[in-house]
Amino acid sequence: MVKIQTPRSFNRKSVCVVGGTGLIGSPLVELLIEEDAQVRIVSLDHPSRANPKAKEFKQLDLREPRNCIEACTDMEYVFSLFGVKGSPKITAKRPATFFVPMITVNTLLMEAARLAGVTGYLYTSSVGAYPPAEVFKEENIWSGPPSPNDRFAGWAKRMGELQAEAYKIEYGWDDITTVYPANVYGPFDNFDSENATVIASLIKRAVAASELGQPLVAWGNGSPIRDFIHAKDVALGMMVAVKNAPGHNYNIGSGIGVSIKQLTDIIVMNLPQPVQVQWDTDAPSGDNIRLMDTSRIRSIGFEQKVILEEGIKDTINWYLENRNETSKRYDVFDNK
Repeated sequence: MVKIQTPRSFNRKSVCVVGGTGLIGSPLVELLIEEDAQVRIVSLDHPSRANPKAKEFKQLDLREPRNCIEACTDMEYVFSLFGVKGSPKITAKRPATFFVPMITVNTLLMEAARLAGVTGYLYTSSVGAYPPAEVFKEENIWSGPPSPNDRFAGWAKRMGELQAEAYKIEYGWDDITTVYPANVYGPFDNFDSENATVIASLIKRAVAASELGQPLVAWGNGSPIRDFIHAKDVALGMMVAVKNAPGHNYNIGSGIGVSIKQLTDIIVMNLPQPVQVQWDTDAPSGDNIRLMDTSRIRSIGFEQKVILEEGIKDTINWYLENRNETSKRYDVFDNK
C-alpha cells in the first residue's frame, strides 16, 4: 500500500527537467512554472522549443558525464524524461540506437544527481520494460524478461530501476520515483515518418493522404489493443507522484483498451478531408494487447483529464499548425 504524505510544494524550488522541450516535458515544464518553480530545461532540441518562461535552457549532450553534472548542479529536484522512442520497424532495425544512449544517460544522470545532493528524482521508465502480459501491474515488473519486441529498450530502462534500488540500499536515497507511461501522444511528439510511434505516425501519414487525395496505408490489421494517454495527463501524473507519494513506482495510463483500428477511425474523423484506409497486413504490429493497471497512481490522487477523442483532435490541430517546426527536434536516429 502506498501512503500519501503531506503534499510537496515546488514554489521557488530549483527543478531540472531533462527532455523539457519534448512530448511530456513541455506540459510538465508548464505545470512546474504554474507552481512558481525555478525550472532549468535540458535538451538537445533547438532552443526555440523551450518554454520562454523557464529560468534557463541548457543544450547538453548527456552522454557526456560532465554535462550530466552541469545539468544537476544546484538542483533540488530532477525529472528525467530521457528516452528513445520508435516504431516496431525501427526497433527491429536499430536496437543499438535504443539501448546504448538510454543506458548511458540513465546511469550518468542519476549518478550526477546523487553526487549533486538532489533531494527528489523522477525516473521515466517504459511500458516496454514489462514482461509480456495483457495488463501490466507495478508489482510484476521483475516477474520475467521484457517482451522480445522491446528487449533492448526494456532492459536499458530496467537498469535504471536497479540503479535506484542500489542507491536506496547503499546510500539511503529513497526519494527516486519511477513511472511507466503508457502509449503517449500529443503536441511536440516525434512525427518523423521512419521512426514515429503509432499515433504521430498515423497522424502525419493521414494528413498527407488527406491533402493528396490518396488512401491512408495503416500498418498491421488494426487488431492490437493499446492504452493511450495524452502527454498532459502523463505530466500531471508525474507531478502527483512526486508531490504526494514519492519513492514508489507508478503506471501512468488511461487503463482503457483501444484497438489500432478504433484509433485510426478517430484520426480519420478529425482530418480536414476524409480518406480511405488500407491495411498493410505484412507490416509489424507488436504485441496483441498491452494495458496498464492504473489503480496505484489513482489511489494517490491522479485523474485523467484528456479523453482520447479530444486529445487526437488537439494533436492533429497542433501538427497542422506546427509541422514545419518539427525538424527542430533532436533525432537520435539521425544525430549520432
